[in-house]
Amino acid sequence: MLTPEQYAEEIYAEDEQLNKVKQSIEDCGMRDVSIAPGYGRLLTLLVKTSGAKAVLEIGALGGYSGICMARGMNGDGKLLSLELKEDNADLARRNIAEAGYGEIVEYRIGPALDSLAQLEEQGERFDFFFIDADKENYPAYLEYAIKLAHPGAIIAGDNTLLRGRTLNPDKNGPAVLAMRKFNEMIARDERLLSAFIPAYDGLALAIVK
Repeated sequence: MLTPEQYAEEIYAEDEQLNKVKQSIEDCGMRDVSIAPGYGRLLTLLVKTSGAKAVLEIGALGGYSGICMARGMNGDGKLLSLELKEDNADLARRNIAEAGYGEIVEYRIGPALDSLAQLEEQGERFDFFFIDADKENYPAYLEYAIKLAHPGAIIAGDNTLLRGRTLNPDKNGPAVLAMRKFNEMIARDERLLSAFIPAYDGLALAIVK
């Protein structure tokens, strides 16, 4: 019997552009930890329906999620992607350009917390946030997202289940503890209206009040 996720993927046609991104990641010898296809489609839908014009991505990898969000933008917006590694950003930049969105995406290289602090100092504000980087800093990324948000901005955080480790009381490593804290913040912070989607590897969604 198919899992719900497998069934969902079977009813959609193959996305050749995104398949090329995944292949490029493999060809570069990187571990492919791109967002699940179903959640990629959800990002496109959320960006489109929210009318987001200023999108901030924390963690680019090969550009998979960047393409998904760019597809939802109306053409006059900008996507700023924070990426630790120059090699990853270069790959994402090439894939984004091949998909036709090179003009609307900017990359900043280095530790995301440093870039986020700079954005706060510059008074930047965003309509949509996607968090998919090192898990130990998820709580700090969420706090920055709230600070940098326009009212009504959407925040999405991927990998909230950590392949089941979040649910396992015997797993208490730094990433697991940080993710549990992030999930609890999403659920309980009075500045947010949120939902938790326990499919694929988990996705948390919130609107900043």
